Amino acid sequence: MAISLGSIADDYTGASDLANTLTKNGLRTVQTVGIPDPSLALPDVDAVVVSLKIRSVPASEAVNAATEAERWLRQQGAGHVLYKICSTFDSTDAGNIGPVTEALSEAAGGGGVLVTPAFPETGRTVYLGHLFVGGQPLNESPLKDHPLNPMHDANLVRILARQSRGAVGLIDLAAIAAGPAAVKVKLDALSTTGVTMAIADAIFERDLETLGEIALETPVSTGASGLGLGLARALVRSGRISASATGEDAIRPVGGLSAIISGSCSKATLRQLDVAERLMPVLRLDPERLLAAGPDEIAAAISWAGDRISAGPVVVAASAAPETVSRLQSQYGREASGHAIETATSIIAAELVERGVRRLVVAGGETSGAAVDRLAIPAFLIGPEIAPGVPVLRTVGNTQGDMLLALKSGNFGGEDFFTAALAMMR
Repeated sequence: MAISLGSIADDYTGASDLANTLTKNGLRTVQTVGIPDPSLALPDVDAVVVSLKIRSVPASEAVNAATEAERWLRQQGAGHVLYKICSTFDSTDAGNIGPVTEALSEAAGGGGVLVTPAFPETGRTVYLGHLFVGGQPLNESPLKDHPLNPMHDANLVRILARQSRGAVGLIDLAAIAAGPAAVKVKLDALSTTGVTMAIADAIFERDLETLGEIALETPVSTGASGLGLGLARALVRSGRISASATGEDAIRPVGGLSAIISGSCSKATLRQLDVAERLMPVLRLDPERLLAAGPDEIAAAISWAGDRISAGPVVVAASAAPETVSRLQSQYGREASGHAIETATSIIAAELVERGVRRLVVAGGETSGAAVDRLAIPAFLIGPEIAPGVPVLRTVGNTQGDMLLALKSGNFGGEDFFTAALAMMR
């Protein structure tokens, strides 16, 4: 297998989002869970997205995992590696966006790195280095209350500089509107002044296409799926690959039972749960009881779902309002409370798969990662899109046999997302 584009994603739902974008723009794409075992036969594809769980781990761990993945991707032939980050620039002042980007750049020989979380399709835009989410500055959006990494500054140059060793610059919209040549001149000029990373503005898809063309000629870039869109279109335009991906092969029917597991506390997911409750059984777990009496709560949830699942899909949700999450984090600690919910939801997901679930929807980035890890799924083929950023995934090489999954980042999808996902998974 020789690939044209490699990517390292900092969580599993983000990886699915990117893989979906690459497939929609013509690249045959596979998503792996970590670096694949050499015995796993991957299909012949144009792009590989390596899914890691490094968004909220210590920076040194993130750097080690990402650089190992970069080496593997280069061995597969990748000329360019995209470090895929969240479109809300989800990162603390300790990292991990800056440290990982710098490490990947150094591993590839240095040079200026384009950085942008912009993805206008999902309402993420960057202007004068400031990130807007649905038209709101990042620090005024719901992300200001994120339970793991609350975002209190919209200025990406400042955010990235606080967690990086090197200097951070800006390529503004005026340069990008002038075209790829102007962007290259600006990036080269910044590099001569010691700038190692440059935040790039992007308001429209054409801006992403311009950035993708320049990024493709460098060894490393960092961004959300919007930059993946630009890279994919640049690859197709270059003639290095022919646009041929459809994703239809990934949604051949698998049969079996279906279930939904949620650990996301985003407003979007909470609304989606309210809508789902009108149509199917929903069990809302008490996060505090999960922390206080975990095994008993988990066993009761499995029993509840087992009694109902043969009659149709069920939902098990450990989702709570932000104020509840904040209170539990204060009482039990952020890491302990998050780990308890991830462990509980992943155990429930695995037990339901043992009972015949072959179509599984998981909401929440950390929740999805924990479930995929417990199920030991090594890779996915990318199917059609359910909602912007969320494709159907077909498992590759897992011991349970073929399954269809949807891994949804908390804020993604319309209010009927859960029923829409199950309708595409047969």
